[in-house]
Amino acid sequence: MKFINYPKCSTCIKAKKHLIALDKTFEDIDIVLNTPSKEELLNWIQLYGQGIKPFFNTSGKVYKELQLKDQVKEMNEDDAATLLASNGMLIKRPLLIDNDRIIIGYKVEDYNKL
Repeated sequence: MKFINYPKCSTCIKAKKHLIALDKTFEDIDIVLNTPSKEELLNWIQLYGQGIKPFFNTSGKVYKELQLKDQVKEMNEDDAATLLASNGMLIKRPLLIDNDRIIIGYKVEDYNKL
């Protein structure tokens, strides 16, 4: 299982503690130091099957600075993966990748199902 997070993010910290409490083994990946590749993101977008918007950190500073709100609506998966791979802070976090299951963000009920 890959736990992709931003270590300073309070939500990511809560999610990580939850995984530890569940005694789950995971690879802890800093989204800024090890930003997922375009290929990984494209694969996850397709696997998730709910479009590109859930992968964007829409409340983030970089997203707002780049004024991506309207651009994302017109973007295809390839362009979105390229953009997301260019800056880890654009990616919604935490991301939990477990084989063919992807959890975007942190919801207690989703983690409890692990």
